[in-house]
Amino acid sequence: MELWTGIVLGFFGGLHCIGMCGPIVIALPSGGARGLRFLAGRLLYNFGRVVTYILLGLLIGLLASGISLAGYQQFLSILLGSLILLGVLLPKKWTARLFPTRRFSSFSARIRQLWGRLFGKGSLSALFVIGLLNGLLPCGLVYTALAGAGSTGSVYGGMGYMALFGIGTIPSLLAVSFAGHLIGAGFRRRLLKLIPIAAILLALLLILRGLNLGIPYVSPKAGMKHGEHGAPVQTMECCTP
Repeated sequence: MELWTGIVLGFFGGLHCIGMCGPIVIALPSGGARGLRFLAGRLLYNFGRVVTYILLGLLIGLLASGISLAGYQQFLSILLGSLILLGVLLPKKWTARLFPTRRFSSFSARIRQLWGRLFGKGSLSALFVIGLLNGLLPCGLVYTALAGAGSTGSVYGGMGYMALFGIGTIPSLLAVSFAGHLIGAGFRRRLLKLIPIAAILLALLLILRGLNLGIPYVSPKAGMKHGEHGAPVQTMECCTP
């Protein structure tokens, strides 16, 4: 269940990328490259973002796997879904206190300084590194994806979720690279209004999953069994009514 929501969130979240990251993508250096070399540069930029997302998925997966082994995966799913809902529905002045992203402002400023140096080069390797750094910038959509990755309860699940999420955002950003001048600021603002809907749907799905209702795929019944060495292993009846 979790993995397909990753690529769906990424695909529709790409609309958010058009609104927020569109100017950055349009401003990416090209070094006068055209045709296949221009496409290769934009693909490397996006590949850099995906690599960073996978590494973030690795970290969140390590944390979530420990919680899952302790038998709290259902609680974690409900908690993450609730945090997403709070982030979307609460007024901004409250979310600023609940999620103090301003603390990362100096980190973001440092990344932008590095960007300034890389933007002047325009090489393929520079575009890849720009993508790597872009994946580290504070972004509500990425935080939502990390919550979904954490709900998988495993390292590989977290990495896979974030990989699919990143891949899902690529079509929109490639479209901006080739036709960004045709997308007006007003249209980008309208696209941004669609993202909270996707976040709320994912949050509700995570909460339903954690409620352990026995609904195939949506809220599978969780159980425990003993593994090879007698250690408890959590199971999911996800595919049978």
